[in-house]
Amino acid sequence: MNGNMVLQTATECEGFLRSVASQDWAETPIPGMDWTVARTAAHISDCLLWYATDFAAGEQELSTTDIRVRPESKPDELISTMTTYSTVLARVVDGAAPGARGWHPFGLADASGFAAMACNEMLVHTNDVASGFDRAFLPPEQPAMATLRRLFPWAPADTPPWATLLWANGRTDLPGQERQVRWKWHCAPLAEWNGVNPMLGPQG
Repeated sequence: MNGNMVLQTATECEGFLRSVASQDWAETPIPGMDWTVARTAAHISDCLLWYATDFAAGEQELSTTDIRVRPESKPDELISTMTTYSTVLARVVDGAAPGARGWHPFGLADASGFAAMACNEMLVHTNDVASGFDRAFLPPEQPAMATLRRLFPWAPADTPPWATLLWANGRTDLPGQERQVRWKWHCAPLAEWNGVNPMLGPQG
């Protein structure tokens, strides 16, 4: 995962979001969530800028600044914010020194971890927006597969990548698999994964 994948994913999500930009984002709720479409879209950009600053800050948490995208902004402005911040993060990711790490609550992420987290936020929350408008969002297999394998190495490999990524994020059921309720991802280097699904704990 790298900056180019972040930009490709942002382009895919932008295309869908612009297709619903004329809808009422401010008042439309996301099924199963307490957020509106506008709040969800703003959160995507919040995350992209958090990741850029956290990676640039290094291994110590940077908690001196409140970063907040205004959800009351117009849909077109929220979409442009996402694409802008995806570019910022892509440049930080691709410009990082080899072995660089940055703070995240789930672990000290490397460049590929931050890129994957960004793609995950964009893909999954764009799908949330789609559900708010009773629409379907179906991204290309490549970003879904790359994000899934980087962040959720315990996920089954014999199921459709997009459906599996949504399952890993607690959005849907997957036949034969336990529903992911207290889900987490693995953003530190894959070599440091302990081989278990963190939702299940050390005992599996």
